[in-house]
Amino acid sequence: MKRSRVKICGITSVKDAELAAEAGADAIGLVFYPPSPRYVQDLSLAADIAMAAGPFVTVTGLFVNASAETLEATLQRVPLNLLQFHGDESPEECMRFDRPYIKALRMKPGVDIAATAQSYTHARGILLDAYRKGVPGGTGETFNWSNIPDDLSSNLILAGGLHPDNIAKAIDQVAPWAVDVSGGVEASPGKKSAERMKAFIDNAQNF
Repeated sequence: MKRSRVKICGITSVKDAELAAEAGADAIGLVFYPPSPRYVQDLSLAADIAMAAGPFVTVTGLFVNASAETLEATLQRVPLNLLQFHGDESPEECMRFDRPYIKALRMKPGVDIAATAQSYTHARGILLDAYRKGVPGGTGETFNWSNIPDDLSSNLILAGGLHPDNIAKAIDQVAPWAVDVSGGVEASPGKKSAERMKAFIDNAQNF
């Protein structure tokens, strides 16, 4: 079976970026969404975190309905390799920054996920997350993986309530191109656990 890549999201310190890279993460995520407990407000710190990940870790910036001005200002200061849009951004809004992007979709009942995903034809991947009303992501909740449409793009990124103890089952059942974890590898909100990151990545690659 193909290897699922691993993204550690919600990195808030240089040390945690270094630990994630040492643990074998393929990507890290920085959250630029003020309500999040993992929000990185200081763009100088965000730039330092991005550099600390090293040359072969994809540095992702997560945005939720951010203004074009906010996004441009962030891109001028922080060396992001990939954008992650977690709000109601249209395909046109996602494409306007000339940067590779992934689009997050929440598994809301009654929404045609496959049809919605197909409209983001230029996305490098579609990330599926659990749905909770009023919360754009990071709920720490799983969803029913059997509800994932069979005809989604092969570049499926699975998120939502993943942790070291369920990641092997998730990969075995879904076989995603990548998995995305945040709270499941934390000691406290915004503070990663080196042990949990290592266990998560080991279990994702050796199930």
